[in-house]
Amino acid sequence: MSGTESGRGRRTALVASVAAGVLLAGGGGLYLAAAGDEGGPPTEAKAADAAAAPPPLRLGGGSGGTDPGAGIAPGEPDPGGGPGGTVYRAEGPLPQGPSSAAVHRPEGLVTSEEVTRLAGVLGIEGRPALVGGVWTIRPEKDGRGPRLDVARQAPGSWTYSWYDGGPAGDTCLKGKACPPPGGAKPPAGGSPVSEAAARAAAAPVLKALGQDDAKVSAAQVMNGSVRVVNADPVVGGLPTYGWSTGLHIGPDGRPVAGSGTLKEPVEGATYPVVSAERALARLNEASKGTGPIGIGGCATDPPAGEPQAPSEPGKDVPCQTVADPAEPRRVPVTGAVLGLAATDTADGRLLVPTWLFTADPADAAPYTVTSTAVAAEFLATPPAPSTEPVAPEPSEGVAPVRRIESFTVGGDGRTLKVTFWGGVCHAYTAHAAEDPRQVRVRIDEKPLDPDRACALVAKEITVEVTLAAPLGDRPLVDAASGEAVPRR
Repeated sequence: MSGTESGRGRRTALVASVAAGVLLAGGGGLYLAAAGDEGGPPTEAKAADAAAAPPPLRLGGGSGGTDPGAGIAPGEPDPGGGPGGTVYRAEGPLPQGPSSAAVHRPEGLVTSEEVTRLAGVLGIEGRPALVGGVWTIRPEKDGRGPRLDVARQAPGSWTYSWYDGGPAGDTCLKGKACPPPGGAKPPAGGSPVSEAAARAAAAPVLKALGQDDAKVSAAQVMNGSVRVVNADPVVGGLPTYGWSTGLHIGPDGRPVAGSGTLKEPVEGATYPVVSAERALARLNEASKGTGPIGIGGCATDPPAGEPQAPSEPGKDVPCQTVADPAEPRRVPVTGAVLGLAATDTADGRLLVPTWLFTADPADAAPYTVTSTAVAAEFLATPPAPSTEPVAPEPSEGVAPVRRIESFTVGGDGRTLKVTFWGGVCHAYTAHAAEDPRQVRVRIDEKPLDPDRACALVAKEITVEVTLAAPLGDRPLVDAASGEAVPRR
């Protein structure tokens, strides 16, 4: 998926009401009075509600973590703000929001007809073929033309590329004019189309995806001539975050690349949600700094040999620290709206009710920061830390911890670059198991510093793995899910 943009134009992302019962703060606007945490229904109703309570959400891909705090798009500022941390301060009243909202989950299989419909609006001819777990329409033998890959399993992650100016893929002859397999040659020269023209070119594709009500931006330009259209769809009446459709529009006004999801997530369990004010308090708790680096406090004696200031008789020496605590960074919050953010859980990647805040620092462009809106009692309690020593896990047979989103193939046909969502607290390695039918890739992770606290900030990770033989037409399968991975 395309990354989010970081420009002043994004200020509009959260300054309009897009969900029933959620009206933005500020400007003396109208607010919907929703049920808060106080009071409640009669005892009989409470018993009925308890019987129908949704299952706890375990955030963090099954790791047991329940931190509902900071989240940002890749490339945006760390909400923790370093040693001093960050304090987010609302510029005006924050919306109460509704009393509950539903998670949405990918479900079902993508059909050949759905792929054909998407291919039609992209100008791709031919019938899709199922290769492993991926529907694909490939270029002809000379490699010229469009390619569409759609994962059969919901949410139907798809990628589209236009190969031009020479053969591409596994049929490509080696040379400077030949893009590597899985890559597309960018358009040569030309001026980017206007934002309005790019939106118009993207509109039929978004309509075919059922995303014609998405929030669309088209300010970004790549390679000097390609206009990027990013669309954040509305699901269940709520805006989404981290579930974007991206389209690259060439100088001739046609899409030359794109990615997104084909199947709309279905409504799942409904959870009580907290107000924006409480979610902001959660965010600030999660955004506390790591503290000063150096010797702090006076609970222990200074190191041996450390010079000490002489003291006057009868007067205590004031406590000194090597590093004074840093002041937190203070960032105004100028908007808030309840949405659905793509979140890793024990049940896979779901769209979880989340407050989306517009952070607007004085010295940088506005950015979006998120805080899970689900009430704390419905977030699974992490297991108590064990005091027993843990044996190192073997490098082989380790349960996979991440699902691979996409991959590319190097010019030698053997070097794979796999992309997935990870965190800043771990190092990642990829391991491949090959046979004549397929290649299975597993991602392993290792904490960078197990003894130090680390902010749970997601980012897109790419690692390499080298095969014993060229990939060729074999599908690449994610070992964690057993699904084929789309090639970019």
